[in-house]
Amino acid sequence: MKNYINGSILILVLAVLSACKVSKDVETPKPALPETFRSAVTTGDTSSIADIQWKNFFTEATLQKLIDSAIIKNYDMQIAVKNIEASQLLFKQVKWNYVPQVDLNVTANSQRPSDNSITGLSLSQYNIGTKHIEDYSANLALSWEADIWGKIHNQQRSALAAYLQTTEAKKAIQTNIVASVSQGYYNLLMLDAQLNIAQKNVKLNDSTLRIIKLQYDAGQVTSLAVQQADAQKQAAEQLVPQFEQNIAIQENALRILTGELPDKIARNSNLDDMVIPTNVATGVPSAIVSRRPDVKSAELALVIANSKVGISKAEMYPALRITAQGGVNSFKASNWFNIPASLFGVVAGSVVQPLFDHKRLKTDYQVAQVDREKTVLQFRQSVLNAVGEVSDALVKIDKLKSQQTIAANRVNTLQQATKNADLLFKNGLATYLEVITAQGNVLQSELELASIKRDELSAVSDLYRSLGGGWK
Repeated sequence: MKNYINGSILILVLAVLSACKVSKDVETPKPALPETFRSAVTTGDTSSIADIQWKNFFTEATLQKLIDSAIIKNYDMQIAVKNIEASQLLFKQVKWNYVPQVDLNVTANSQRPSDNSITGLSLSQYNIGTKHIEDYSANLALSWEADIWGKIHNQQRSALAAYLQTTEAKKAIQTNIVASVSQGYYNLLMLDAQLNIAQKNVKLNDSTLRIIKLQYDAGQVTSLAVQQADAQKQAAEQLVPQFEQNIAIQENALRILTGELPDKIARNSNLDDMVIPTNVATGVPSAIVSRRPDVKSAELALVIANSKVGISKAEMYPALRITAQGGVNSFKASNWFNIPASLFGVVAGSVVQPLFDHKRLKTDYQVAQVDREKTVLQFRQSVLNAVGEVSDALVKIDKLKSQQTIAANRVNTLQQATKNADLLFKNGLATYLEVITAQGNVLQSELELASIKRDELSAVSDLYRSLGGGWK
């Protein structure tokens, strides 16, 4: 027995010294990245708006309050925090896999063998004066498996990567929350502006309708003119409850996003107060890999996949296990704790090699390799998606800026045309149809301008999120 134990220990020492690895990790691939983002202005500046803390990027007071509330009270964020706590506990638990398992066993049993059995005949032969056998035992049992092939090490590495993934998931949720709250707030300000535009247009149409009715009473126009002017006014009036409805729904959505019950949202700013940043530095595309939480999570998934390959490979190799047991044992309760006579101890070492289930273990290993290859592809895809999102946001900002300029000029032109049409109509130099057409055109152009301004602000917010900003 002593030689066997010494031999087992020697095997263990040699295995540890050789630091044998049963599998080779796949390194994180270097994805193909452009030198600059498409539509980005090349300045040579490597700084990015994503490095700015969200409180310094979104400076409007009401918006800051909404974002801050969402980060604290949003239920997705709270669930993410709980996921981090659970993952941290699992990571701490894996560290104990290196420690031998120790169990306390206390047993007591009584057995009455058959008189014709070997045990029964032995009892009669030794004449111990009893027909039954009692056995009392109290012992500590120790079991330990040597981590020769790095299985426990890979389990620990996988648990650490899983824990880090939960922290990246929390960051990703926060970046989305910051972007969603800001975009929802911009949409709310746009609806406020559009409601104001519709209400002003109702007053304008009402004024025109009164003039046309006076002309009708004077016999200058027919009833058709009154009907068309009235229909124009009703069309503008219909927009008012529509915008009021949309405002209430957007307020409810924002309140829920911030972890609050649906209700009104007090605000002191309007859409025109929102300044669109002119400097939207993107930095270099390679920084996305380390800054965006979803890409970082995909990179950590490769660590987990590598670990699973190592674990499944180690299962195919022999396992060195050492067990020990010691305590007190007696076939009489009165002698149970008679020290040292009742003391006993057993030490054993074994090498276990899977045989009949080797095919299953090999299949598990091959599946783990395939999953690792899939993880590499998923990482590359996450980087590609990130670059695409940044490029999309940049082209939106660029083209919306052009649209905003054209739309603003169109609004100015139509507002002047409406004033001219109204003056000409009052002086009998323009028809009521020209006035109605001018008023309808200015209404639509002003609504479109407000929508474009909202889209510009949302595009900047989306660029901030796609670059990985918002979790700081």
